[in-house]
Amino acid sequence: MSQNEGSPHEGFEEELGAVLRSTGEGFSVDGRRELVEGGLTRGRRRLVRRRLAVTGGALALAAVGIGGVYGGSVLSPTGKATNAGVAAPKPQPKNESGKAAPGLPGQAQIPVKDIAAVIQANTPAGQWRFENLDGKGQSALGVYDDGDGEAAVSVGLYRAGAGEAGSGQVECPSRAHVPFDRCASERLPGGDRLMVIQGYVYPDKREETKNWRAVLLTKDGFLVDASEYNAAGEKGAAITRDTPPFTATQLKALVTSGDWRALLKKLPANPKTEVSPGAHQAPGEASGPAIRSTLRSLLPKGLQVKDKGGDYGYGFLVVDDGEGKSFVEINVQPDMADAAGDIFRGGDITVLPDGRRVKVTQQPAEKGGSGAVSWSVDTMTPEGFRVVVSALNTGGYHQDATRAEPALTVAQLKAIALSPKWQKLPTK
Repeated sequence: MSQNEGSPHEGFEEELGAVLRSTGEGFSVDGRRELVEGGLTRGRRRLVRRRLAVTGGALALAAVGIGGVYGGSVLSPTGKATNAGVAAPKPQPKNESGKAAPGLPGQAQIPVKDIAAVIQANTPAGQWRFENLDGKGQSALGVYDDGDGEAAVSVGLYRAGAGEAGSGQVECPSRAHVPFDRCASERLPGGDRLMVIQGYVYPDKREETKNWRAVLLTKDGFLVDASEYNAAGEKGAAITRDTPPFTATQLKALVTSGDWRALLKKLPANPKTEVSPGAHQAPGEASGPAIRSTLRSLLPKGLQVKDKGGDYGYGFLVVDDGEGKSFVEINVQPDMADAAGDIFRGGDITVLPDGRRVKVTQQPAEKGGSGAVSWSVDTMTPEGFRVVVSALNTGGYHQDATRAEPALTVAQLKAIALSPKWQKLPTK
């Protein structure tokens, strides 16, 4: 396995988790993360997707469409995503008679007992208690006890979509966004791809619940996604053991078992909800690599790049000038004029001779650790072309400060955000 370092933004993950919990396994694609006022908030265009290079796709659950189709390139935020925070799939609800209610339109109707049977057959001996065993769907949620404490375990079966869709789900994330203890990904003999990650339910670790997860992407486009916890529930449950029960090797054995093949074939094909590679790119958005390379070209001299990532409309770098790491991120968004009233309201705002508005924000980092601050410069042309860049005095979100101030000054951030290079980037 190759070690990979390198996520979502917790607010998106929690929103996605809430939607998953409230709708079972159905999900409508209708949300998207934007960078504003030095923090993360909603932008004008709303599209749930995963910022592949931000979350690596690993720690933020991809938006699962009706029918269990993973949206190709969804959780940009990317994520996760659990992920170190993915919500365990909720079992199918029951109706007033106590029987399992019909599944959502297009949702797989696999007997939960069959999914549970495969889980039991491919994990160490122990006591199991599964929810909704008389129901149907495409996931199973149970509580496992090997004598050392109860642990929640879930497995979901999905279609990844066309082409390379779903590949982000088996790529390790960046620690600049979400902390984890270990993550490894590999290509298996035969062409399947696997990621195993050991992280936490909450990126800021406000609860010490651990989430260990394995995701298999088969060469023919199916996903087997297993999560385990060191508590009897994903959130709000008391810690019952030091670590989840299954080792990385045992998780791998679970998701790679040949026993899943018969069940995966029961997943309905639903081309209307499959998202082809690149479909998450909005009109006018530049690619992550283009944004990242342009950002790097505009950095002051003397900064070494320690980590990098991005997706359409977004890029980030972790830089170090010898005095500590500093996280720098940028969003480049066309057609944002109708959001200008919300963005440029209050604070330190100036209007340049060419009509561009510039807002400067210096404040504690919204998702930062102890002593973390965020300096942000938000700009927009009269036509609505927006560039917002932020720098933290730490190497990533949820991390404690590594230096007194960000590595870039406000003046340097202004120079980056106002560069004419951004409007010259190739777009869709």
